Amino acid sequence: MTNPNSPRQPAETAPPRIAPLPYLPLFHNLAGRKVVVAGATQGTLWKAELLAAAGADVLVLAGDGAGAERFESLAAALPAGAMHVEPRAWCAEDLNGATLAVADLGDPTEASRFAAAAHDAGVPVNVVDRTDECDVIFGTIVNRSPAVIAISSGGGAPMLGQSIRARIESVVPRGLSAWAEAARAWRPWLKQQLKDFADRRAYWERFTRHAWANAGRAPTEQDRETLLDSGHLTEGRVVLVGAGPGDPELLTLKAVAALQSATVILYDSLVSDQILELARREARRIAVGKKGHGPSCRQSDINRQIVELAQAGETVVRLKGGDPLIFGRATEEIEACRAAGISVELIPGISAAQGAAAALGFSLTERHVARRVQFVTLQVLEGHLHHRRLV
Repeated sequence: MTNPNSPRQPAETAPPRIAPLPYLPLFHNLAGRKVVVAGATQGTLWKAELLAAAGADVLVLAGDGAGAERFESLAAALPAGAMHVEPRAWCAEDLNGATLAVADLGDPTEASRFAAAAHDAGVPVNVVDRTDECDVIFGTIVNRSPAVIAISSGGGAPMLGQSIRARIESVVPRGLSAWAEAARAWRPWLKQQLKDFADRRAYWERFTRHAWANAGRAPTEQDRETLLDSGHLTEGRVVLVGAGPGDPELLTLKAVAALQSATVILYDSLVSDQILELARREARRIAVGKKGHGPSCRQSDINRQIVELAQAGETVVRLKGGDPLIFGRATEEIEACRAAGISVELIPGISAAQGAAAALGFSLTERHVARRVQFVTLQVLEGHLHHRRLV
């Protein structure tokens, strides 16, 4: 029979499988490629502008009548790509050689006929407001070109997608566009300077932190050189992160950023799956949890693994429930890292005490009553209860 108090070894775990997707998000290279747009509505006008901005060669079939006038000002000042507008109805031959077909035709029968003709020509099709006829759908975007964020509700709740976009727009500085462009331009140069993948990854981690800190200005060649010269690129590092009381919405933005940059995450049993979902999918996950009077990883094993991973050049996030500095054995892990010459960063979290008080709706301090807040643990180092009277 297994002894429930015997120590267990740190165990690597796999992230959960991705949930089903209604559509696969892709970024399509349309530069110089033919796209057909049929119909002269506000919807096709916007889609024609979006397609041209992606560099497509857009053929607009605006139908009989004055529909072509909708596209005159757009065709005269395209953001990119090319556009040819014809005041006539579409025909099946128009779809030959097309990469994508888009239609907003009003008549459901004609819309279905257009979709069938596109399929016969082997062309993916989008029919506005008719998701059952669509091979592809258009979402809403946050444009910080060349960084682009696409948002989709699967065609079922476009207003919700727009509200999500508005929130993202408010927290993503427009100045990041210049930094994203610089990253694209510097990438070939960096591959010549740094042959090792780990060195390049360390460079881009520093670049990302620097870009967010300086989003209000454009990057310079001095930034490029300074980032290359700053420190030993292959050195690993350790970040102790507080996961809070379990609600992923109570994580700090800095904690989320650390999870996104981690290559290895050592996490406790109290860390929820929802919080681990916020990490990079490529990051290794290692369970090092402890359970009262049950199988637990020894602290010495955890310390050793943190140090070994960091010495191997990994970016290690030690993820702890609550706040790592309150009964989280942070001191032992910090001392182990510092003894090995490894840099350690601390990111506090909301403690379980704070989370519980907030959930119950009362304050931990009252100005007329309480003069202090005291956190006490009843367990000593050996794991048994401490019976001394609390003062």
